[in-house]
Amino acid sequence: METAGIEAVFLTTHNWGKAAQFFQALGYELDFATDHNSGQLRNGDGPYVFIAEVPEDQEPQTRIVLKVPGADAFRPGPVAEVVTPFEDTHYGTKEMTVRDPDGRLWSLQAPAKN
Repeated sequence: METAGIEAVFLTTHNWGKAAQFFQALGYELDFATDHNSGQLRNGDGPYVFIAEVPEDQEPQTRIVLKVPGADAFRPGPVAEVVTPFEDTHYGTKEMTVRDPDGRLWSLQAPAKN
C-alpha cells in the first residue's frame, strides 16, 4: 500500500490568533478551535492546516502529513527510516513518523480503524 497524497500541514506558532488570521486572510475557513490555542482550518477540498501554539522558547515548525488509507497494510520502503511506528493519537487517528534521506521528518496518518 502507498500513501494517498497530502492529508494536512501541521504548524506550530508563537501566536495562534495571528496565525489563524493569516490563513483566514488567504481564504481558509476555521473548522474548529480548541481551548488550548490550536485549531484547524480548511480551504476547499485540499489538505487541512492544523496550527498549535508553542512557548516562545520553542522554534516554530512545519510538518507535512501524508495520508495512508490503512495502517495495518502500510510498509514504507527501505529508504524511509521509521522513527516511530503507527501509534494511536488522542484525536482519533494512527500516526507514524519517518525520516527522509536529508533528515526531514514526515508524518503519516491513517484512520484509527481500517
